[in-house]
Amino acid sequence: MEENLSIVPEPALLERWSGEDVRLADVESQLARLREATAEEGSPPSIRTSVMTHIAWVPEEWADAARATLAGMAEEHPSRTLLLVPLPDSGHDRIDAEASVECYRLPGTERHVCSEVVELQLHGPRAKAPASVVSPLLISDLPVFCRWRGEPPFGSPELDQLVAIADRLIVDSTEWEDLPYAYTRLAELFERTAVSDIAWARTARWRALLASLWPEIGDVSAIRVHGTAAQAYLLAGWLRSRLGRELALEHVESDRLEGIDLDGEPAPFPPGDPPSPSNVLSEELDRFTRDPIYEAAVRSASS
Repeated sequence: MEENLSIVPEPALLERWSGEDVRLADVESQLARLREATAEEGSPPSIRTSVMTHIAWVPEEWADAARATLAGMAEEHPSRTLLLVPLPDSGHDRIDAEASVECYRLPGTERHVCSEVVELQLHGPRAKAPASVVSPLLISDLPVFCRWRGEPPFGSPELDQLVAIADRLIVDSTEWEDLPYAYTRLAELFERTAVSDIAWARTARWRALLASLWPEIGDVSAIRVHGTAAQAYLLAGWLRSRLGRELALEHVESDRLEGIDLDGEPAPFPPGDPPSPSNVLSEELDRFTRDPIYEAAVRSASS
């Protein structure tokens, strides 16, 4: 994965609360208290213009990476973020919570824009019923985005529940091991919710470059991708779906997309720098409709 070299600004105002074995009503009341506290500290008043509810399903091994990514985008997407950490084998049946209200100064003003972040540790059977946990905390009439870290357990109750309440599911198939078969299962969700894939987003510069090689690229019979397995399968799937025919794929493993060869010849390197993880996720949170080109690439990648 590309390293995030962006500088994350420190919040001008920050209020926190945490508790063990909490009720959801406790979380809501504590959020209200934290909002009041930041309003008292802020002069003039802070602006809380949430644009979405952002749910993140984050198994323990992904927790640190998820927190770092969220910290890099809090200013751009003022929202209520619900970070769900499933702990099904903890031996407990409870919810532990940590909530914070983070306010950032608007450039050129003395005002602040604020985001709410709630981390919920779902112990024991609570990890199997995430929809009942998050539903009372959703902000009404605002879109719901669900970021799923790691490979989703397709067909599981927890995935099905969150897909049912999400307007968009955001995954990163670079984090998956069962490729390309997992794309077959992912495609089954396309009629249920819009889907974004960060692995696909990271190929955008290269897809634009390859498209600029038309019409010569129309005769290509083989592609070699120096990158992650997800990037290789998705790029090959994209070309197959666009050209309407089979295309041979060779994959050279790398933790980032470093190059593409067409029929053995290196393609030019695209301009620009790779975006940071926070910027990639931020862009996906600005999308509200299905992406038929991505869906076609996924179906071709898994065929």
